[in-house]
Amino acid sequence: MGQVEKRVSASELKVALRQRGMRMTPQRQLILDAVVQMRGHVSADQVYQQVVRVFPDVNISTVYRTLEVLEDLGVVRHTHFHDGVAQYERTDAARHHHMVCSRCGADAELDLAVLQPLADDLKRRYGFEADLAHSAIVGLCRACASREGD
Repeated sequence: MGQVEKRVSASELKVALRQRGMRMTPQRQLILDAVVQMRGHVSADQVYQQVVRVFPDVNISTVYRTLEVLEDLGVVRHTHFHDGVAQYERTDAARHHHMVCSRCGADAELDLAVLQPLADDLKRRYGFEADLAHSAIVGLCRACASREGD
């Protein structure tokens, strides 16, 4: 499943869905519309909540299946944060790491270059190819850490 990070047109998505035996239903069209509009990270449930407002009979499994196909096509990628919930973002967004505060939930983006030495060390020592953009560093943000010292 080599992913190509490029902008895919709506018509290409429809063809790709059909090739996987999926019809372009109104629900799936709404999911595609939600993906086109999304900025940053969103969960499948957030996509579902957006779609269900227009199409109340949509099933959440349809959202998950469609997001999975879109990930296979390289349109979205997912990341797991500390809460274990998969968050999706479009692949045309710059890749980055996350720092998530375990107390207040603040989420800050971290440039990939910061953790590159770790990825290089994992490769050198263990032969392990780390995809660190699929993770988050959990700890305390500056504000929560300073309150803890009070």
